[in-house]
Amino acid sequence: MAQQEPLVAPATLGIDFGTSNSAAGVAVGGQPYLIELAPGETSLPTAVFFDAEDGRMRIGNSAIRALTAGEAGRFMRALKSLLGTPLLHEERRLGGERMTFADVIARFLSEVKSRAEAQTRMTFTHALSGRPVRFHSRNDTRNARAEEDLRSCYLRAGFEDVRFMLEPEAALRATRPQAGIGLIVDIGGGTSDFTAFRQETDGATEILASHGIRLGGTDFDQRISLSKAMPLLGRGSQIRDSFGPGTLPAPNRVFNDLSSWQMIPFLYTPEELRAARDLMRQAVEPEKLSRLVSTLEDQLGHDIAFAVERAKIAINQPGTPSTPVNLAVLERGLQAPLAGDELSDLLSAQMEELTEAARDTLRMAELARAEVSRIVLVGGSSLLSCLQAHMETLFPNATFESGQALTAVGDGLALAAPTAFD
Repeated sequence: MAQQEPLVAPATLGIDFGTSNSAAGVAVGGQPYLIELAPGETSLPTAVFFDAEDGRMRIGNSAIRALTAGEAGRFMRALKSLLGTPLLHEERRLGGERMTFADVIARFLSEVKSRAEAQTRMTFTHALSGRPVRFHSRNDTRNARAEEDLRSCYLRAGFEDVRFMLEPEAALRATRPQAGIGLIVDIGGGTSDFTAFRQETDGATEILASHGIRLGGTDFDQRISLSKAMPLLGRGSQIRDSFGPGTLPAPNRVFNDLSSWQMIPFLYTPEELRAARDLMRQAVEPEKLSRLVSTLEDQLGHDIAFAVERAKIAINQPGTPSTPVNLAVLERGLQAPLAGDELSDLLSAQMEELTEAARDTLRMAELARAEVSRIVLVGGSSLLSCLQAHMETLFPNATFESGQALTAVGDGLALAAPTAFD
């Protein structure tokens, strides 16, 4: 009787494909090792730039540098938010060829795979990918479709197979075990996830419940942009009625899309530009609407979004009572002030929604707030002081951890990758 060859686990790459940032890693000696996907960078912005001249696709900070340097081309970010929607499969001319946004995600993941292989001198045939608890809060069909879309992107990127792990559960794997009941609070770029768990003194862990909503850092950016940046481009301005003496407010849709990372590329069309010029001609404050026209003509939407994001990060630093949203890219000296207490007010509705999602997780786990002794903050937006204040009020008996906020998901996927296909 022929002896059976022992099964060999496939070479599996752990990938944290995020709305705002991405990372990839493997386990080395039982410890997570995040791979440098660019020199000195174990985390890349999930951003792409297609050069208008040679069609080359750049990713990460290289893509952002091309945008900020004013190079001709098309920039995109937050593409993960399009998973599960019809927009993912719409074609655009990018880099001199027609492609869908699903094609772009597949190319991004393929580049991550190639860079990881070059750095490790390994060939990764399989992937363990993080995924939010819910891509879409209240739409089960879209939620299921989003995972199917992401699976397809991985396979087109060159992986033979992919499995998924909930991002907060991956983050939990990277934390040091501690006896008691805890809650992972993972505030990502496009979604927020919560995992309640119980750990024993020997490190044994039981997942009690996981819950998620479609709300994250890019939504915070949009709220700030709508309040601070977009009024300088005409949001809320009055437009003269073409058929009478009255006026109407400028339509909100263009400003909503311009303040949303994933929707900005859809605005660079002749039709949108024509509509903006029509608004400017009828505007009571044409100087404001002229800035909207310039934004669409010169494709400055992402420059504005970055200015808003920088202000959000700066105002959250200790000892920074106020900071401007700097819009000098549109007009010399143009800026909108942003104060720390103002940020809390602007994001109060989103903070309440996150607080309610945390309560829902406890209800699912049949836990009382007082039983939670440990809160693990994950994701860059979990570091916002207004978010932490809400969580501290909700969980007065808990200690808070944030030391691994930016790496926990990637580290956990790296640790889980070797046994993902057992």
